[in-house]
Amino acid sequence: MIERTLYLAPADQGGAQSDANDRNGRIRRLGEHLMQPLPADGFWSWLGPLIVTIIGGALRFYHLAIPKTITLDETYYVKGGLSLWKYGYERDAIDKADQLLSQGKTDIFASTADYVVHPMFGKWVIGAGIHIFGPNAFGWRFMVALLGTIAVFVTARIGRRLFRSTLLGCIAGLLLATDGTAIVMSRIGMLDGILAALLIFAFGCLLLDRDRSRALLAKRMKFIELDPAGNWSGPGPHLGWRGWRLAAGVFLGLALGTKWSALYFIAFFVIVSLLWDAGARRAAGIATPVRSTIKRDVVPTLLSLVALSVVIYLATWTGWLVTGGGWDRQWGAQNPSSIPFVPDAIRSLWHYHVAMYKFHSTLTTSHPYQSNAWGWLIQARPTAIYYSSTVSCAAAKCTSAITSLGNPMLWWAGILALPYLAFEWLGRRDWRAGVILGCVAAGWLPWVILYNSRTVFAFYTVALSGFIALAVTYCLGRILGPASASIRRRMIGAGVVGAYVAVVLVCASFFLPIWNGDPISYAQWAQRMWFQSWI
Repeated sequence: MIERTLYLAPADQGGAQSDANDRNGRIRRLGEHLMQPLPADGFWSWLGPLIVTIIGGALRFYHLAIPKTITLDETYYVKGGLSLWKYGYERDAIDKADQLLSQGKTDIFASTADYVVHPMFGKWVIGAGIHIFGPNAFGWRFMVALLGTIAVFVTARIGRRLFRSTLLGCIAGLLLATDGTAIVMSRIGMLDGILAALLIFAFGCLLLDRDRSRALLAKRMKFIELDPAGNWSGPGPHLGWRGWRLAAGVFLGLALGTKWSALYFIAFFVIVSLLWDAGARRAAGIATPVRSTIKRDVVPTLLSLVALSVVIYLATWTGWLVTGGGWDRQWGAQNPSSIPFVPDAIRSLWHYHVAMYKFHSTLTTSHPYQSNAWGWLIQARPTAIYYSSTVSCAAAKCTSAITSLGNPMLWWAGILALPYLAFEWLGRRDWRAGVILGCVAAGWLPWVILYNSRTVFAFYTVALSGFIALAVTYCLGRILGPASASIRRRMIGAGVVGAYVAVVLVCASFFLPIWNGDPISYAQWAQRMWFQSWI
């Protein structure tokens, strides 16, 4: 995050006009220093990511309604989403509710409130698809598939801005478009695909804020006084309320309202936003950039990314708060408190959150497809989302399966890429490597360190898929070489990069049947189970 300070000579003493001209030139040079230009390929900068998005969308929407039945944890989130749209809170489902829902029937709820252990927003999203398309498999998976498709486009645009290359941006989008974990979790009515998309959106907004705030800093430096030696005086300018950072706070609040694991990303994004601000102020020539950041940027950052996230999060509980019928909604009224000025509704909500935290922190129930977080990156134990042996195909024995297996050629390359990113960040001070590495750490290390004994599943890694794609793309950019490299160097690099992308695409086409549930022979399914732990 540390950037080289731009040396700018003191103003000429030859007169007021000369001072003004020199100051304007100084500001112009400062803006050029703070802002690396984006590629000048306006048409392709949009068309390329759109082409990649079409590929990603085709893989996510193809036969989206298959299987027609509820799969895995869809049983919780589909019914929760439907209940939220009908009643404003989640009710208990009656017996055979899954079967009735698969038949298009919605009278599946009892009058009692359901105890749920995840926030509301993701289920509101799933319920929106049902509200639009009806109670069918396409309806309860539509919004997740849509968000997963948009995430491909956003990742491609993030890659373009991050690497200042439309080609590398499109490669990043293509890697995400053809990743098995991202495909599977975009085709299932569960929360994790929604969480992954919202985190990518938040990161994209924060990256835009970095560029816009640096440009704004350069413009506002013209209002800063110079000391007698010709250096900037004081802590530098205020940058005010930054729209893209506020947008990042909104998406982070919605992500938190989907799953609590977004908390770690919020913490990391606060840190990285402040580091970017300090780096920009140092590069602008401000004498005390850290002190300047503390004075000018800490409060706006906390308000934009933390306070706003909390407000948005609480807003996702509006149905539970307003209707008064949710689980333990009346706990506060039934358990009076001596603490004044705290509404019963807020105390009830706090009580609910304590119960939710207790559930998550003590969940150790054994599951045949649980997967220790240490093995997530190597795809040690993917989750079987769906399996049926009653389908028909050209063979005597057929199967239809959906397995949350990441594209091995992406994830295994990602394992090699992460140490290289650490080297680039620590050794060469490349902030891009640091922020990608930090995003992966925010989505993975908490599960390794804090919840190693908890029952967890490999499909949680969908929150990492976009960042793994960016990590691998970073390395591919190094292999490709800079634009200033010799033709021979670039041709060799292009050959290696092209060969790798081709291998990823071939691998994706091979595993696609077990990502979208296509009927295949049992022998073909077994060919794709490379390791015993995958079965």
